Amino acid sequence: MTVLHKNKTFATLLAFLTGGLGLHRFYLRGLADKWGWLHAASLLGCAAVFAAWPHADPYFLLLPLIVSILAGFLEALVLGLMADEKWDAAFNAGSAQRTDSRWPLAVILVTTLLFGAFGLIATIARLFDLLYTGGAYG
Repeated sequence: MTVLHKNKTFATLLAFLTGGLGLHRFYLRGLADKWGWLHAASLLGCAAVFAAWPHADPYFLLLPLIVSILAGFLEALVLGLMADEKWDAAFNAGSAQRTDSRWPLAVILVTTLLFGAFGLIATIARLFDLLYTGGAYG
């Protein structure tokens, strides 16, 4: 039986680009992953917020997806910073190939940190603006 080798750089890139939808979790753990489905349910969460409160600020309408995207950025950092040996033990136990991370992974990690930090700071700033000033600053 051949086991597919799971690429660490691709999984990290997938978490960075589509972390809010949980595609990286399905790539690594299959369709039975509960946390992956929780990421995917963030779209349903946005629809539920819109159905319950259609005239809400767009920030609140998108908040479930925003939280899921931020969690995806964090997961991208965790996956990308995992030691190659630990990665192979966790995701490539039956594969004959060994992981050898290169510079593209470092670029993805730096980009993830940049976007993740900006997104987290912007999310907190907008939340405080809406809660404490009623959205007076934006």
